[in-house]
Amino acid sequence: MAARPRISLHSMRLFRFGSRIAMAIVAAALCGAAVRGESAPADAIHAAAWHALMEGRVQDAETALRQMIASNPSDAYAHQLLCRTFYSQEMYDAAVAECQAAAGSATASREEASDTQLWLGRAYGMKAQRAGPIAGFKLARKVQASFAQAVDLNPNNVAALNDLGEYDVDAPFIVGGGLDKAQLLADRMMPRFPAAAHRLLARMANSENDLPSAETEFKRAIAVGGAAEAWIDLAQFYEARKRPDDAVTAVRSTVAADHSHGPALVDAASILIAIHRAPDLAERCLRDYLASRTKTDAAPAFKAHLQLGRLLAARGNSDEAEREADAAAALAPGYSRSKRAVQQGM
Repeated sequence: MAARPRISLHSMRLFRFGSRIAMAIVAAALCGAAVRGESAPADAIHAAAWHALMEGRVQDAETALRQMIASNPSDAYAHQLLCRTFYSQEMYDAAVAECQAAAGSATASREEASDTQLWLGRAYGMKAQRAGPIAGFKLARKVQASFAQAVDLNPNNVAALNDLGEYDVDAPFIVGGGLDKAQLLADRMMPRFPAAAHRLLARMANSENDLPSAETEFKRAIAVGGAAEAWIDLAQFYEARKRPDDAVTAVRSTVAADHSHGPALVDAASILIAIHRAPDLAERCLRDYLASRTKTDAAPAFKAHLQLGRLLAARGNSDEAEREADAAAALAPGYSRSKRAVQQGM
């Protein structure tokens, strides 16, 4: 079987657990499933569907993947891609079902099975966002179990390590979280994945309201990695702490670091829009991303078109906003908010 794409560190998985219920809240927004640095499948049979998914053509991806599954129901990777296709559209029940089907296949390698467990955990998390207290509690346990299994299957799956660490920070002990677990994981990651380890340490410090240490750790992640995503983490920290000038500075560093015009630009635009700063830069970030060849389902193109449309509408450019809504609908006609999101200012 041909080698499958690897999933690297992503920056936008946020889980929140209320004091009364344990319930994973996944930041779907424009980030979706943040996948960084992934390459196309080597085998041609999956490549067309993968490219359609990366470009945001989710209907095309779904059609191709369903045909593959019809001819080979045990095609674990096709099920995984279909899970991701549904996840990008926030169709959590369908995403869970497809990732479960992928996980039940005996044909996958350990690395592919690890990635499937990672996506299954994310799909459970998205479903938990809409669940009630009892269902949310049960789903939170499933999120933790899937992330832990992803790490067990492939200890070098940095994205799984990252998601498991975030769960440990944000989830209470009763559903398998805890800062003690996060610390052990950070220690484990530090020798081989220092940027991810410093990011986890920053989140731990932030959760304890140790803001100076959190800022220092975010900056250490930048120093050892220098990736655009690390600058986004710092910008988000400043945004949350009501430091808009610092957030803008970090966003500008993100843009400077992201030479490929990847998903980090969508994150950058989201921050600028949230803090009501530099709308010209936000618009440029979205347009550069949509024009690039590095689009992924980390920031689905149809959602980027919607965000650009909302930005243009807010700036009084209704005609261009309408065109962005049409572009989104063409890519994802089944996505329930594709057109009315711009029209209603959602």
